[in-house]
Amino acid sequence: MKKLVIIPAFNESGSILRAVQDIKEHAPGFDYVVINDCSTDDTLQVCQKNGLNHVNLSVNLGIGGAVQTGYIYGCQNHYDVAVQFDGDGQHDAAYLEQMAEELVRTGSDMVIGSRFIEKEGFQSSGLRRVGIRYFSTLIRLVTGARVTDPTSGMRMVNRDVMKIYAENYPKDYPEPESVVAILRKKKKVTELPVIMREREEGTSSIAGPKSAYYMIKVTLAIFMETLRR
Repeated sequence: MKKLVIIPAFNESGSILRAVQDIKEHAPGFDYVVINDCSTDDTLQVCQKNGLNHVNLSVNLGIGGAVQTGYIYGCQNHYDVAVQFDGDGQHDAAYLEQMAEELVRTGSDMVIGSRFIEKEGFQSSGLRRVGIRYFSTLIRLVTGARVTDPTSGMRMVNRDVMKIYAENYPKDYPEPESVVAILRKKKKVTELPVIMREREEGTSSIAGPKSAYYMIKVTLAIFMETLRR
């Protein structure tokens, strides 16, 4: 299979090189592309200086637009599998080959790397875990599927889902909504236990007052997704 790692990056100059090196060392069967989402720090310069494969966005599209750009890139370059991978050091490339094997073995359309199956490694804050459980419950209510880590940014998809996401992908806080979208299309989603690390550089986009906005926005987006035909 031709496999692609999509690395959305906004102001990740302090960690992006380590993320790419992690992929090269522990997942050599994967290609990668960094989607620089109009960073205001030196992310672009780090990519250029070190010869990293990257797409440079001239305007900031947000996480959803950056990831969708990666899926478009994957479709245009005829990849069979694509996986999101954070550029902030939280994800471990050693799991990527296992995820690809799980995708094929189970005939899944998406495999999510879940922190909450074996509950090892960094588990996020207590407040965040409450929010994650809330979204897990909501997704189960609207789709009947159990997803333990719906906010995980480490998710691998096959070519069918790549095409869906290349055409339409949520723009803001997309992870739970994008899972619901393919579950509603009767796609198979499975999870694989992974260990994640704490963010090495930068700060989360979901902090302070944005937390309340995040919960309300994603809840409404999930309900709107269930109304689509």
